[in-house]
Amino acid sequence: MSGHTTQQKVALVTGANKGIGRAAAAQLAALGMTVLIGARDPRRGEQAAADLRAEGGDVHAITLDVTDPATARAAAKQIEERFGHLDVLINNAGITGSGQVSPEDAHDQVPSSVDLDMVRTVFETNVFGVIAVTNAMLPLLRRSPAPRIVNVSSHAASLTLTSDQDGPFAALLPSAAYTPSKSALSALTVQYANELRKDGILVNAAAPGYVDTDSNNHSGHLTPAQGAAVLVRLATLGADGPTAGFFSEDGSVPW
Repeated sequence: MSGHTTQQKVALVTGANKGIGRAAAAQLAALGMTVLIGARDPRRGEQAAADLRAEGGDVHAITLDVTDPATARAAAKQIEERFGHLDVLINNAGITGSGQVSPEDAHDQVPSSVDLDMVRTVFETNVFGVIAVTNAMLPLLRRSPAPRIVNVSSHAASLTLTSDQDGPFAALLPSAAYTPSKSALSALTVQYANELRKDGILVNAAAPGYVDTDSNNHSGHLTPAQGAAVLVRLATLGADGPTAGFFSEDGSVPW
C-alpha cells in the first residue's frame, strides 16, 4: 500500500446516493477526502459517485444495505483491502416508514393505531442498522489518527422539544416509529461515545434541519447542502471537539 493511501483521509457515508448524504459526500470530497458512497442499489451508488467524480472528487460507490450485516462486513473488507483504514463514518441511511410522506404528517405512525411491523422496519434501518455498520467499521476507524462517527438524527428526536406543548413541535402528529427511532439513536450515540471516548473516537448526533428531500416529499426549506453542513463539521472536528453531543447548525440541540 502506497504512502499516499495511508495519508489520505477516507470517509464512508451510508445512504449517500441522494439527499443529505450525497451533499455531505460532495462536501467531504471538496475538502480532499476520499469518499465512499454507501448505497443499497449499486447502480444508483455508481451514478452518484460518477457525478461527484465529474466534479473533481475522489468518490467511489460501495454496496451497503444497513439492514443486512453481511453487506456491512463485505463493505468493511473492501475498505480494508483498498484503503487499510477509515477516518469518518457518517450513519446517514434512514427511513421514515411512511412512504413519500414526512413522519410529521404520517397518520399511520400514531401510537394507538400503529402497525408494529412498520415500527420494526423503521428501527431495523434507523437503529439496528447503525449498530451493524458502526461495529463492522470500528476496526478500520481504530486505525485512524482522528476517527469521527456522525449519526444523522432529527430535531424530532429531542424529548425536550417534542414534549413542549407550547413549542415549535406541538403541531406534529404523534409518532410511534420514526420519532422514537431517532430518540433511540440519540441514546445509542451517547453509549458509543462513552465506550470509545478513551480511544479518541468522537461520536455525535446531527440534526440537519428541515431539508428538501424525498423523505418529506420535498417540502423542506433548507437545501441538502445546508443540511449537510453540520454533518461535515462534526466529521472534521479537531481533537478537542465534543463527543456524546447532539448538534444542529445553530449549536446544541437538547436531548
